[in-house]
Amino acid sequence: MRRRTPPPPSPLPQRDGVDPVRVRLPGEGAWATVREHLVERLAAGDGVVDRMFAAGLFVGADGRAVAGDAAYVPGMFVWFHRELPDEVPVPFPLEVVHRDEHIVVVDKPHFLATTPRGSHIKETALARLRRELGLPTLGAAHRLDRLTAGLVLFTVRPEERGAYQTLFRDKRVRKEYEAVAPYDASLALPTTVRSRILKERGELAAREVAGEVNAVSRVQLVEHRGDGLGRYRLTPATGQTHQLRVHMNSLGVPILGDPLYPVVADPVPAGDFRRPLQLLARALEFTDPVTGAEHRFRSGRVLGAWASYDTWAGQ
Repeated sequence: MRRRTPPPPSPLPQRDGVDPVRVRLPGEGAWATVREHLVERLAAGDGVVDRMFAAGLFVGADGRAVAGDAAYVPGMFVWFHRELPDEVPVPFPLEVVHRDEHIVVVDKPHFLATTPRGSHIKETALARLRRELGLPTLGAAHRLDRLTAGLVLFTVRPEERGAYQTLFRDKRVRKEYEAVAPYDASLALPTTVRSRILKERGELAAREVAGEVNAVSRVQLVEHRGDGLGRYRLTPATGQTHQLRVHMNSLGVPILGDPLYPVVADPVPAGDFRRPLQLLARALEFTDPVTGAEHRFRSGRVLGAWASYDTWAGQ
C-alpha cells in the first residue's frame, strides 16, 4: 500500500490560537491558474479572493505570496488565514484538571465548542487553551458537544495525537456522563438502550432509524426528588452524535435544557447563557498509550438544575 506523502509544515503561524487554512490543489482539473481554483473552491463572495491575492494573503510552502496569475500545479499547497467571524465571548473559565508533557485534560463549560468549526472559531476550547497555556501544538483527542460540559482530553505533541485518538476510536476509554431530566416512576431502570442513530448533514437533530444497532447507552437513576426531576448516570458504549440526548428522549425523559429533543426550538440568541443543557461529561478513565499510566479523571462541575432548580427554572 502506497503511503501518502505528508504535507509540508505550515509557513504561517497560528493567529489567536487558530491554525491557518491549508488547501491542496487537486490532481485533476481544468483550472489554468491558482486563482481560478480558489475562486471556485472558496465561494467567498464577489472580489474576496482577488483582494486576498492583492494583499499577498495566499502563500506557498516557502512562505512567499502566491500571485493570482500563478499557473495551476496539481498537488500544490496553499495556506491562508480565514477572516474570523465576530463571536460573543463565552464567559466561563476552562478548568485544567491535569497537565503533563503528553496530555492536557480540561473541564469544559457549557456553550464552548471543543474545536474551531462553523461560526465558533476563537471561542473554542482548543483555541483558548493554545493561547492561555502557550501551547501552539495542542490538539484535541476527541470532541464534546458545544452544549455539553465536562472533561475533554487534548494532546501536547502532534506525533502522539494518533495514539490517543485511537483510544477513543477503539472504545478503550470509559466515559461516564451525568444528566438532569424528568423523573418517571414507571420507567424501569437501570436499562441499556440500543438503537441505530442517523445524523444527516444539514439537519440539526439526529434520529433513530431501523437497521443495525450503532448506538448503545446504559442509563441509571442516581436519585430523584419531589420537584419531578431525576439525576441520571449515563454510560455510552458507542459515540454517535447526540447519542445520549437521543436515547434519553426515546425513554420519555429528555434532558433538561435540550434545544433539539424532543422538539427543535427556536435558535437561542447569541450571548444567552441562561439555560445550559443539563448534561455533563463526568468521568474519563483509560490506560495512557504513551506512558502506560492508569488515568482516572473526574469533573468538579455541578449541574445547575440539580443544585438550584428554582433559580435555574426561573431564568
